[in-house]
Amino acid sequence: QVQLVESGGGLVQAGGSMRLACAASGRTFSNYAVGWFRQAPGKEREFVSAISWNAGSTSYADSVKGRFTISRNNAKNTVDLQMNSLKPEDTAVYSCAVRTFGVATMPAQYTYWGQGTQVTVSS
Repeated sequence: QVQLVESGGGLVQAGGSMRLACAASGRTFSNYAVGWFRQAPGKEREFVSAISWNAGSTSYADSVKGRFTISRNNAKNTVDLQMNSLKPEDTAVYSCAVRTFGVATMPAQYTYWGQGTQVTVSS
């Protein structure tokens, strides 16, 4: 089993930046692809970004492409999500999740999840 803890959320003004971190413990983190998802009030959980086990492959939702960057450090068991040029519509609870195989965009394809961290972007 893998335990995931997100950090770095908070309140930021539109146009600002924020960096989220996903810290893992338990099984060998480098075996897993990691995805970031978000869920705004009254909306379904949506894919944000994902990275393969060796960072050789990444994927981004169209809504964040060019603004968000995902990276990982397997030595530290962390995956970061750098978010720039934030917009009010980016406001949501952001969660990280892991899966055994390559990057994927559907929540059901991921096995273990963190509790999430709130990101609020004010206009």
